[in-house]
Formats: sequence, structure tokens, C-alpha cells
Amino acid sequence: MLGLRVLYEVSMSSAEYSRKLDELDRLLNDPDVPMQPDRVWSLLAEVSRSDASSMPRPSMNRTSDR
Repeated sequence: MLGLRVLYEVSMSSAEYSRKLDELDRLLNDPDVPMQPDRVWSLLAEVSRSDASSMPRPSMNRTSDR
């Protein structure tokens, strides 16, 4: 079950990603919205996980600097 959850979180749609960024922006920048640190950290974790999944994986074949 955990594998399915990770697969779902990695495949976040661009609309969902945009909604999360908009909510994060509102939480951080709107003076009328009370600070919700737990929600801010949660959104940051979700957005960064999505960003990391779209980045190319580093090669395991490293060359030495000789």
C-alpha cells in the first residue's frame, strides 16, 4: 500500500501543483490569513517532493578528478 501512495504523490498533476503553490503563497503573504506553520511545512514538503521527482536522477557512474 505504501508503494501506491508514493506513486500517487510523485505523479501530482500540474493543476494540483499550482493549487498547492497558490495556497502556500496565500498562507505566507496574505496578512488576513492566520499563520498555520504545520500546513506551510506540509505544502512545502509536497511541492518539493514533486519538484524532486521531475529532476533527472544523478548518474551512479562517477569519474574521478585525476
